[in-house]
Amino acid sequence: MNKQLVFAAVMTLSAAFAASSAMAADAAAGKEKAAMCASCHGADGNSVNPEWPKLAGQHAKYLAKQLADFKAGRRSNALMAPMAVGLSPQDMENVAAFFASQAKKLGEADPKLVDLGEKIYRGGNKTTGVAACMACHAPNGAGNPAANFPALAGQHAKYVENQLKAFRDGSRSNDAGKMMRGVAARMTDEEIAAVASYVQGLR
Repeated sequence: MNKQLVFAAVMTLSAAFAASSAMAADAAAGKEKAAMCASCHGADGNSVNPEWPKLAGQHAKYLAKQLADFKAGRRSNALMAPMAVGLSPQDMENVAAFFASQAKKLGEADPKLVDLGEKIYRGGNKTTGVAACMACHAPNGAGNPAANFPALAGQHAKYVENQLKAFRDGSRSNDAGKMMRGVAARMTDEEIAAVASYVQGLR
């Protein structure tokens, strides 16, 4: 069997496993388990505190990974670590499925930041090597579930800003291949604030 056939077989099995995992998730059970999340993230995943992310409409695979990373210590947060520690892998899939099924409430961008935010999001900054955000997160901010790149459209600007700064200073390091750390390391505070505001208003 040549390498191409082996690779194809592996990819087929991986896709089948992912599909079976997705089918095994129980959003109804996830809703019950997610009751403990409501005080910060809202009963439907639409947090009202801009420091805490909206979970509604986010890709289930991405949400489950973040929960697993909090539990394993690959992502550090004093509030989330104790919440995740008692969750089983099945619980994580169920909770993720529930929040993924909810409708995200969209936001508005600051008009003063739109021009710069759109410029960076859609074209990056060639002078400093900042990659265009839409290359991974899609032109409309829907993300890429197959690659496990999160949806950004409508996310709180403050939360996005905080995460970009955390990637930049290395306090968040659970990005595959250091991709986000590499991008954020080249961004100025002004660019970060503008992009964060811009994605809050994306639809």
